[in-house]
Amino acid sequence: MKGIKGIVSYDAMETIRNTNEWLGATARALGSYPAFALIPHPAIKVLSAWGRVTERSFSRMVIKPDWEIPPIAGEDGQDHIVYVEPVMRRAFGDLIHFRVARRETSPRKVLLVAPMSGHYATLMRSTVTSLLPDCEVYVTDWHNARDIPVSEGKFDIEDYTSYLVDFIKHLGPDTNVVAVCQPAPLALAATAMLAEEDPGSQPRTLTLIGGPVDPDAAATEVTDFGNRMTMGELEHLAIQSVGFKYRGAGRMVYPGLAQLSSFIAMNAETHARAFIDKIFNEARGTATEGDRHNRFYDEYLAVMDMTAEFYLSTVERIFKNLEIAQNRFTVNGNPVDIGKISDVAIMTVEGSNDDISAPGQCVAALDLCTGVPAEKKQQHLEPGAGHYGIFAGKSWRLNIRPLVLDFIDENMAVPDSIRPKRRRARGGTAADCGASDPVGDSGKIAV
Repeated sequence: MKGIKGIVSYDAMETIRNTNEWLGATARALGSYPAFALIPHPAIKVLSAWGRVTERSFSRMVIKPDWEIPPIAGEDGQDHIVYVEPVMRRAFGDLIHFRVARRETSPRKVLLVAPMSGHYATLMRSTVTSLLPDCEVYVTDWHNARDIPVSEGKFDIEDYTSYLVDFIKHLGPDTNVVAVCQPAPLALAATAMLAEEDPGSQPRTLTLIGGPVDPDAAATEVTDFGNRMTMGELEHLAIQSVGFKYRGAGRMVYPGLAQLSSFIAMNAETHARAFIDKIFNEARGTATEGDRHNRFYDEYLAVMDMTAEFYLSTVERIFKNLEIAQNRFTVNGNPVDIGKISDVAIMTVEGSNDDISAPGQCVAALDLCTGVPAEKKQQHLEPGAGHYGIFAGKSWRLNIRPLVLDFIDENMAVPDSIRPKRRRARGGTAADCGASDPVGDSGKIAV
């Protein structure tokens, strides 16, 4: 009975989304009817503009965006095409490689661990693009749970950690892991597992960006919500069964559409203003297909379901029980001792205005790594940057990315000839942290 109820709720959300997409298409068609061109009333143009924006927005919610990585300019003046190639295929996520055609393999091998928190890994498109000129880039490309048959079994944070262990082993010990937001504590755990089970497969460096290693170190809306709700309430309110329309019919998930409503509610006024401005720009004829609004929201509105067991185990074990923060995490019943890490250089990056993983939550990883020498630990607090800005905004491009590349170079033998020629000085100023999207570097993006 619970499963049937969950499917009804899931399909009801999909029906509402589909209806709004249809209403937008209808308004667009009516507002664009040639006969209305004879009626010089602005309401007609606004109706058509509202329809175009609404149809596009609701249709994006069920589409996985393409990577669309632009060609990389080479020093010889030639543009090098980028191909997205799977390296390891798994049921719940693939390891993909961005191969730059006709370019020698870069000695800097970077594994970007993308979050599984409602958005696709393509949310890190700008991060990948910024690293490709100087690195060989790999990314964890997680799958939408609604498309994974129930026969594939469960997927919780222990399975996620095991996936990371397998991916890092496959890439080899010269890998530099960069984990963004949610996977930061699990990337730390995966490194600890390798340190104990297969020391020769450990990554060279581990960079943790804005992740909840110790959620209790600084309170945010996210941590407050997790502490207020009991696990029973969360399961009752958030978990539904995938509807009959998808391959994963019957799988228990935290639906992407439900997550999106939470994301938008955290910064509703800013999002509402962005859409109102977009509609009026469309009505005036000043909007374009590739404008900043479309580039951002085409990605932001594309959401994916996550398995119920992954969502619930993340809340219970990372946020409520603080298993990583207190070094009590286990995988398949085996303790994972973060203190076993000794040969991996570790860096943490936080944003001073991050209200998802506030300053203090990520840097806590350095205290947990008791086996790592002090000279192999670094931390950086970016002034004026919010959650999105520290991995994909202007703050990342101008200040943080150069620091991460310097950190990698300092801990591996990289010839001076291939080091980036232009680097900003460490630190940066708040004035450098301008907006690069409708919500800006200090915007509230729940990743």
